[in-house]
Amino acid sequence: MSSLLDIRDLSVSFRTDEGLVRAVDHVSLSIPRGAVFGLVGESGCGKTVTAMSILRLIPSPPGQVDSGSILFKGQDLLRLPIAELRRLRGRAISVIFQEPMTALSPLHRIGDQLAETLHVHESISAAAARDTARDWLGKVGIPDPIDCLQAYPFQLSGGMRQRVMIAMALMLQPELIIADEPTTALDVTIQAQILDLLREMKRQDTSVLLITHDMGVIWEMCDHMAVMYASEVVESGTVQDLFRAPQHPYTAALLASVPALGRPRERLTPIPGQVPSPLQYPAGCRFRLRCRHAFDRCTAHPPLYPSTAGASRCFLREAVAPSTPPREGPLPRGQHQSP
Repeated sequence: MSSLLDIRDLSVSFRTDEGLVRAVDHVSLSIPRGAVFGLVGESGCGKTVTAMSILRLIPSPPGQVDSGSILFKGQDLLRLPIAELRRLRGRAISVIFQEPMTALSPLHRIGDQLAETLHVHESISAAAARDTARDWLGKVGIPDPIDCLQAYPFQLSGGMRQRVMIAMALMLQPELIIADEPTTALDVTIQAQILDLLREMKRQDTSVLLITHDMGVIWEMCDHMAVMYASEVVESGTVQDLFRAPQHPYTAALLASVPALGRPRERLTPIPGQVPSPLQYPAGCRFRLRCRHAFDRCTAHPPLYPSTAGASRCFLREAVAPSTPPREGPLPRGQHQSP
């Protein structure tokens, strides 16, 4: 499949009172057309900063893009004039933000905010915009869409606000959807409904960048995935390959911390230690202080080794066997713990 989005050698940093934080360090990703691409890793590893950099939503200052390019259909978004970028936001590329309370205006009714999204990008009457907004609120599982149109964000629960954000992102049917933990605040039934909507968008050749901690959602939804640790990609490839035979010890450790189908009673293995501070990463492999496979060579920083299945940032890529036997995938949503 041809790529819709190519992130090449992206580095992003933040200046803080404590020092320079390297939030994203030479990250490269390629999202094919019509595919769902999963991005996983522990909190603070750089997933959200990578995603927000695509539409240049990183606040500057204190954030800055230090290097790299982000190509959308061959066009570098980092060098695009801001007026042209604004035309792409929402229309060609939409974002489902992780925190809906800060993404929605507290001073405007839900219906007005949804209608404004339509008016900015389409020539549409007020009545047609209202009907479209009402229909999409129904599609994302809001039980009384008409009442919701008249409500202010503070009058809705966190889950309802999240569904409004999802409706706002999907209703223009963009080419790329950036979904940052889109189902975190939702119960299992609504999660399934939202994921079905994303599948329907995929069938219409829409690409999705799905950021989540839920390995069950990754297994169920994604074609390709990348694993981030301490601001860099440590492994990438197809979901089938990474789940069945992870080549990086961190990927294997993540999978070992999630129950698998057929083995619901097996003892889960936590990852020892803590994620290193982005103010000062350890020399060499950033996972080595938590890795049971670490050896002398790991004091040097490993490159991202390519393979037929993807790539892995580990000196033992050819030698390390998976820490768990081949898996049939995690338990369904609602029946497993997130790593």
